[in-house]
Amino acid sequence: MIEPFGNMIHDPALAMTEEKLSVLQVNVGSMCNLACKHCHIEAGPNRHEIMTRETMKEVLRVLPNFDTLDITGGAPEMNPSFRWFVDEAVKICPHVMVRSNLVIMTEEGYTDIPEFLAERNVEIVCSLPYYSENDCDRQRGKGTFKAVISMLKKLNSLGYGRNENLPLDLVYNPGGAFLPPNQSELEQEYRTRLRSEYGIEFTRLFAITNNPIGRFGEFLRRSGNYDRYMQRLYDAFNPSALQGMMCRFQLSVGWDGKLYDCDFNQPLGLTINGPENISGLTEIHSRKIRFANHCYACTAGSGSSCGGTTA
Repeated sequence: MIEPFGNMIHDPALAMTEEKLSVLQVNVGSMCNLACKHCHIEAGPNRHEIMTRETMKEVLRVLPNFDTLDITGGAPEMNPSFRWFVDEAVKICPHVMVRSNLVIMTEEGYTDIPEFLAERNVEIVCSLPYYSENDCDRQRGKGTFKAVISMLKKLNSLGYGRNENLPLDLVYNPGGAFLPPNQSELEQEYRTRLRSEYGIEFTRLFAITNNPIGRFGEFLRRSGNYDRYMQRLYDAFNPSALQGMMCRFQLSVGWDGKLYDCDFNQPLGLTINGPENISGLTEIHSRKIRFANHCYACTAGSGSSCGGTTA
């Protein structure tokens, strides 16, 4: 039997956010050129939700309260106001990062994005579920691996992954209903393989546990693995990971301006204990986090967050 996640938190302070939040994560839309099997928000070409410029202005209004702006999607580059948003954000925030599938940067209308981001010293976090073509394409679609490799080479040529002012991070997601391997060991594997086979350099690797919601959750149910996967997460619960849960240090904004404790709460509609929409946000203070059993994915093993392991 799996206990409700909230029952696992015995220190009341760990059920609250920090007084000072460091990261504002903004999902600018579910539209994407890919439909990856592990995607928790079920982004894809058939999704048309995008953040309006008016909502982006509300984001910029509160951005001075944060140290980092984390722009995600979907493919965030597909939002028509993406370039404008980045241009305005870098004037306000010392650290702006964009999460990209990189394949989008090889497509017509987006090939200028690498230079655009490099000129503004924007960190790039890119999805590369594995360093082999078969495993990567199985998860993200045929031809995606070659496209990513070509774009990683281009980013390296611009200084990404080689210049400390241009961080280039890779993201690993398991290809099935299992937990990620040790992050530091996996990073070394990636570094060795990508360097020797393609001459590619990168800054860090983030190993992220697949969350049992969205498209991955549906896969688990279709394959009859949902209960088994949840039990695996529960059995691997690590109380040491509670301290570093990303929901304790960030505020997440959905494409429509709704506020969440994390990006994983968005598809479940679990808005924060506070103003529901960013337009009503006037001050930022500690709040009680909204948990559910999908949070076991963030506390299993070495923990998991958008920045990799937490324990």
